[in-house]
Amino acid sequence: MSFMEKILSIMQKPGQDPVAKDDVPWWMKFAGRGLGTVGSLIAIFLGAWNCASILMGSIYCLFSGIWQMVAGFIVVMIEAPCCCIFIDFVQNLSDWAERRPYWNRAAAYCLMALPPVFLCMGLSSLFGSGLIFATGVIYGLMSLGRKAPLRDMRSAATNVEVPSSSTQATLVENAQPMGFSNKPDSNV
Repeated sequence: MSFMEKILSIMQKPGQDPVAKDDVPWWMKFAGRGLGTVGSLIAIFLGAWNCASILMGSIYCLFSGIWQMVAGFIVVMIEAPCCCIFIDFVQNLSDWAERRPYWNRAAAYCLMALPPVFLCMGLSSLFGSGLIFATGVIYGLMSLGRKAPLRDMRSAATNVEVPSSSTQATLVENAQPMGFSNKPDSNV
């Protein structure tokens, strides 16, 4: 067993099928899970930093920090349930999220990351929520799937059908033909 196979066997969830059922590259799956795990832990820390701004009298930054910490905790529960092994329902939540399409996770992460930035525009909320948003972007790219092979894209580009082969083809069916009119009469 090679070193990479050992690492891959460690990264698998218990009971996970070793053969992938979708066409998403392995590096993109690990990038999404890794950025989600690390980014959410950083977001929790920076959310606590935002909460400390209550000492300066900023109530919106307090709400922003609380929202960012909750969003980071939700992301770490879904992406790395081993970090929250002391909570009973975390594995069930993570399994439920794994069965959902990638675009669901992308939309949830991107929407969860926006309110802290709007509530308290600061470097800590922008960076912490930005990492959660970037995780959502990666899952959004995963939902798009693989790009078609070059041969298929070239054949699709050359098989574009033109609406009509005449030079009078128009985009709108009821358009009037273009013509020249006489010069306006300057005497009127």
